[in-house]
Amino acid sequence: MILDHFRLDGAVAVVTGSGRGIGAATAIALAEAGADVVLSARTREQLDEVAARIADTGRKACVVPADLGDPAAAGRLADAATETFGRLDIVVNNVGGTMPRPLLETTPEFLTEAFRFNVGTAHALTTAAVPAMLESGGGSIVNISSVMGRVSGRGFLAYGTAKGALAQYTRLAAADLAPKIRVNAISVGSVATSALQVVVDNTELRERMESATPLRRLGEPDDIAATILYLSSRAGSYVTGKVLEVDGGQQAPNLELGLPDLT
Repeated sequence: MILDHFRLDGAVAVVTGSGRGIGAATAIALAEAGADVVLSARTREQLDEVAARIADTGRKACVVPADLGDPAAAGRLADAATETFGRLDIVVNNVGGTMPRPLLETTPEFLTEAFRFNVGTAHALTTAAVPAMLESGGGSIVNISSVMGRVSGRGFLAYGTAKGALAQYTRLAAADLAPKIRVNAISVGSVATSALQVVVDNTELRERMESATPLRRLGEPDDIAATILYLSSRAGSYVTGKVLEVDGGQQAPNLELGLPDLT
């Protein structure tokens, strides 16, 4: 049956930033498809809640609280997978983000930090994971990029540049790691997570964003989790080096920050 192509029975995944939002939804989705999951984020309580939901699916979770702003901490997650479950098949580089800031307030240090958190952390986990994935026969890596990595909007220079770099990193890594390991990314649009809580809780702002999105709604974490499941499973076995746009049809920012012209 075609649905069997989406099964992950016996697979082991690492999902960063998995205490809430897209990361938590992804970890649960992969478990529901049959995978055991290494969970990592800063807050143990959140991870424990996700681990309990994974246990309800009949799968196992390994909780690794860590500051994933440190690339070395991200790299150690590959060891956690092999030490706990004996293999590693799937990596989801979900952690990332950078606060908006006007260009003239974007210092070189701020830009460097954006690269380190959004690209360096993903690279650290990827390079640590590859030997284990090869021992398991191959696998799939999914990076979480952003619509702001391909469209322009004021205030997003550091974030958009870093996410655009992560998209190109995906293409280059896919070439380096083929044919055993597939590498893809998702260009994520506006998703109703804690990062957008101020919008979700404000009817006027939410309606403004929804009206500027062709599908007239914000995304849900499960929209992204379902795409990650596709890319991680046999259903996506002929896909590598691609950046899938899961953004409600956005071709421009759907909420301007209102930064003025320079004078």
